[in-house]
This record gives sequence, C-alpha cells and structure tokens, in this order.
Amino acid sequence: MIVSVVAGNPKPASRTLTAAGLLATSLTGSAPDHVIDVVELGAGLLNWSNASVSHAVDTVAGSDLVVFASPTFKATYTGLLKLFLDHFSTGDGLQDVTAVPLMLGAGPAHYLAPELLLKPVLVELGATVPAAGLYIVDKLHDDAEAFAPWIDRWGSIVLSSASTPVTAGD
Repeated sequence: MIVSVVAGNPKPASRTLTAAGLLATSLTGSAPDHVIDVVELGAGLLNWSNASVSHAVDTVAGSDLVVFASPTFKATYTGLLKLFLDHFSTGDGLQDVTAVPLMLGAGPAHYLAPELLLKPVLVELGATVPAAGLYIVDKLHDDAEAFAPWIDRWGSIVLSSASTPVTAGD
C-alpha cells in the first residue's frame, strides 16, 4: 500500500504536517511513503505546467491512501490546499485513492469542518472517503492518543478501502 500525506498549511513544517504524518503512521504502522508540504510548491501552484506540481499530483493520484490535512482558516480549509486540489480533474483525479480529511483548529467550534467542507471536495475529485473526517485541536497535533478514538472507530474501514482495488462494475 502506498501512503501519502498532503499538508496545506502556509507555514512550512507545520503542526498540520506533523499531525498528518502522525495519523498516517498511527493508522498504518509505518511512516508515509510520500510527504507533500504544499507550501513548498510555492508559486508553481499557479502554473498549470509546473513540473514539481505535476510530480506531486501524480504522486498523490498514484497513492492508495492519502491523508489530506489543513488548519482551519475562516472555518474552512486553506486556499493553499484548494490551489493544490484544483490540479486534479473533477470526477477521476483521485480515482482509486482512499482519502482521509484531517483538519486542525484552536478549539471545537469547527469540528465538523473536515466532514462538511473538505470531504465533499475530495469526493468530487473521485476519492473514496469511507470514514468521517477528523478534527483535532491543534494543541494535540503531536499526541497519538488524540487520534486513537478515530482510528479505533474508522481505522480498519479506511485500511480495508485502501487495500481493496476497485474494478469497473463493482
């Protein structure tokens, strides 16, 4: 299984990136194969033929399981993550990818943001999102115990989805 992490925080090496990596590692038992800190793609995100962005898009599209992570800005995911997601074609850009929407925030006020805002975009791009989105208070970004209830509830479903190839007619 190929596992990737995508962090859409405007700050490099952010708590969001740490949390996404920790979730992927806690879920699968090993570090992710690929880590994409979207901010490192910089202005290339505005160039539809940028080689670095194309490589990142191909890496994500070729993954079996991807944690898409963002801090909560203005009650939703970041524009930076949206710019990256705009590079995937609607309907099939994330076909055969099992996605986990993860968002961090200062408090519980926006705990539904990953489910109501990020998950629908991932589904629109063709991802399979078999579990509820996960919201973590950013103070707990590096605490594996904060992820445990979600993993206990959804982990086997997510892993099963990522390990089971979907074929036409299923």
